[in-house]
Amino acid sequence: MLDGLFRPRSVAVIGASTKELQIGNRIVKNLLDFGFKGPIYPINPKGEDVRGVKAYASILDVPTDVDVAHIIIPAKLVPQAIEDCGKKQVKFVILNGGGFAEVGAEGAAIQDACIAAATKNGIRIMGPNCQGVINTDPNVRAYCNFTFTRPDPGFISIVALSGGVAELIHQAFAEQGIGTRMYASNGNACDVSIPEILRYYGDDEGTRVIVLYVEGLRDPKTFLEVARAVTQKKPILAMKAGRTLEGAKAAASHTGGMAREDLSTDLIFDKTGILSFRDEAELCQAAAAFAVQPAPRGNRVGMITNTGGPAVISTDVFVGGGLQIPTLPEKSEKILKENMLPEAAIHNPLDVLATAGPAHLRAALDAFMDEDAFDSVYLNLVTPFFVDAEGIAKQIVEVNQARRKPLVCNLMTDRRQWAETVRILKEGGVPCYSFPGTAARALVALTRYNALRSREIGVVAQFDDVARSQVAAIVQRARAAGRTMLSSAEVYNILGGYGIPVAAWRLADDASAAARAATEIGFPVVIKADTASIVHKSDVGGIVANLQDAGAVRATVEAMRKKFDAPDLRFFVQKFLPGGREIIIGAKAEPELGHLIMFGLGGIYVEVLKDVVFQLTPVTDVEARAMLSSIKAARLLKGVRGEKGVSENALVEIIQRLSQLLTDAPMIQELDLNPVIAFEDRAFVADARASAAQ
Repeated sequence: MLDGLFRPRSVAVIGASTKELQIGNRIVKNLLDFGFKGPIYPINPKGEDVRGVKAYASILDVPTDVDVAHIIIPAKLVPQAIEDCGKKQVKFVILNGGGFAEVGAEGAAIQDACIAAATKNGIRIMGPNCQGVINTDPNVRAYCNFTFTRPDPGFISIVALSGGVAELIHQAFAEQGIGTRMYASNGNACDVSIPEILRYYGDDEGTRVIVLYVEGLRDPKTFLEVARAVTQKKPILAMKAGRTLEGAKAAASHTGGMAREDLSTDLIFDKTGILSFRDEAELCQAAAAFAVQPAPRGNRVGMITNTGGPAVISTDVFVGGGLQIPTLPEKSEKILKENMLPEAAIHNPLDVLATAGPAHLRAALDAFMDEDAFDSVYLNLVTPFFVDAEGIAKQIVEVNQARRKPLVCNLMTDRRQWAETVRILKEGGVPCYSFPGTAARALVALTRYNALRSREIGVVAQFDDVARSQVAAIVQRARAAGRTMLSSAEVYNILGGYGIPVAAWRLADDASAAARAATEIGFPVVIKADTASIVHKSDVGGIVANLQDAGAVRATVEAMRKKFDAPDLRFFVQKFLPGGREIIIGAKAEPELGHLIMFGLGGIYVEVLKDVVFQLTPVTDVEARAMLSSIKAARLLKGVRGEKGVSENALVEIIQRLSQLLTDAPMIQELDLNPVIAFEDRAFVADARASAAQ
């Protein structure tokens, strides 16, 4: 539990300073100015008072228990300070200073010493190299932080890896007049982690929405587990930075080469129901709506406006975000005609006209809130001098506080002249934005969250006809031989052991054996040069397809024997499957997380088209089908211009069997099934390769 950190009863500041520009002075000032409810104990070796607060030469001299101790002294002195905190039975230390793992090996050694001292004494560490925490709860008022934003109480809790970005987000809310609940930036995060803070926010009744900023996930498995549980209680709005950095280095397989550096984070966000953003301003605007509005039950929006143009802008945003703008039903149309000005445009969007007064807006809002065809209501409101804007605002607030449906407002006004109107709407919990597109995107975010929360997850299939021990033995033999790349025969035996259908095959040492194998399989066949020295066979002429007789097989094998001078060269003979759609299904291991599974159009152009999607293992049946429908060429799988479609059931089963294989055999690093030949009634793997960890 992190109560001692976020709800401290007393705070000490080790390294408190009488100099105003020092962090040790600023923290004392922040605690005082913010109205911290408990005692504050500056620790200063000289015993000088700090900002009028009695100081102590040592933490051991403090007269009461201490929940949180800030430590702002040179890094090399911190381990001993933590030992002293242990003697005082301090529960949490916040290491605000730098000079730890972020500066290199020497700092890392000091950080390790801090962890050892804290573990021995039962102390938790926030940081090091961090800002700390803030709690606006009126019963706590803990500003255990050296930043400058003075937040009003609210319902948004923030956690961020970067202190600079955390403060940027915090300040953005303050500038909008939006209150926050709790705030945490944990720097190096050597102990108290982001998943732990997320779990705490999830359990906090005063937090309605969580804003998260990360630059990477240190423990992705734990993060996934915690985030999945928290999003069942309340929304997490997240932004992951570092997307323009070079992705994963060139890998031996197509899958590895096309997996972006930040892909696994995106997939974790999606799998856990986190709402992801790529722009910090849009994230903050959305959080403002989440703090005061429920999520809509669906994607149908009713629009009310008293000026036309902004409604057009909003409509474009809604349609682009997947929302629907239904036709106004006849029942509501009749009600509105009786209550609107004669010139009003009774449609959806409903234009009540700029001359509409409080009664007109109230009638419009009530009709839209009562209308079953709408899941949310969007209001474009300009405040002309010739209407009672304050009266309109009061009516909007009354409707909003009934919380029948989410309501978002684009308020177009001079906020200085109409300050009272703005105040009424703000205090009434109506999220108001200055631009129609901004307001519309906030409502799109609310709707996206509902879709994530209510979507069907599906089930992870468990196939009984699998040979776990066979796969483990194959990989172990390759490891014993010092190989990471598996041979074609090894890969196909692994696939066969998990019921993944493959085109009939044989392995031959020479031309005669290849001809016999081809006759047994049945013509036409494909011949592939099988040697560890060739990764992409098609690039070097290591594959010859559609061989119609034994003579063609012999000639092909002899030509390959001359072309490839490799001591381990053998020849893979496989049934040639003409026609069908070429698909790629691949996998790439993600440390501490499992595997990424890739699906898309396959063949030799996969790296050019890059029409692929990814999912994290284990993959459910619903997720597998979503992969098929998510590629740009999804229509090709169903058949176009007279072409037959492919068996989606067969492809889904291959994905699920592959998911189970990778779960059972995590030592497999990369795997490519390319192409998988998909037909109307079945699908077969026509080429495959894989590597395993040593």
